[in-house]
Amino acid sequence: MSDTSKIILAIVDDHPIVIEGLKTLLKSNLRITAVSFTNGESFINFLESNEVDIVLLDIMLPDYHGIELCKIIKKKTPETVILGLSNQAERSIMMQLLQNGAGGYVLKNADANELLNCISEALEGKLAFSKEAKEIIMKPSQNEWKAIPTLTKREKQILQKIANGETTVTIADELFVSPLTVETHRRNLLQKFGAKNVAELIKMAVEYKFL
Repeated sequence: MSDTSKIILAIVDDHPIVIEGLKTLLKSNLRITAVSFTNGESFINFLESNEVDIVLLDIMLPDYHGIELCKIIKKKTPETVILGLSNQAERSIMMQLLQNGAGGYVLKNADANELLNCISEALEGKLAFSKEAKEIIMKPSQNEWKAIPTLTKREKQILQKIANGETTVTIADELFVSPLTVETHRRNLLQKFGAKNVAELIKMAVEYKFL
């Protein structure tokens, strides 16, 4: 893109005050023409007959989740660059957005220079992140650090029964062991998964494909 070419930048955010703030900030860059939308549907309709170089995309919109909308935009116009711009600081959301074709992620607490630099980098085809977003991306989530636990055959049996909602007494009767033995296994399972309670244990067991 040459220095003289115009850049069409779309802001998709349902907060008018955010839109106004961004437009004011971008006015200083004469190459950028900013258009704005407060929901995903109106932006998709705009894309039918207009080219957009880059989108600043909020994650929480009234009609779409930003991750889903990102996928739709990239399918419709693969050349459009998408930058997530959100208060959502979860690494999983950032990663899903990138997997759906986004070119970066900026947290709304970033300063003006950070945002402008990220827009510039993204338009050059680089992955662009605000400082705090980059720190979150670089730090693997707790589950990614943890090794998948190794379970004995009996622990797998008991895990399955816990997931089925069976009580300690019922499990003990079915397996011909004492309730104390079942409780010991239950405690060991919680410890191995690093889970605080049974609900978390089941959720993690599903993630690790034990259930």
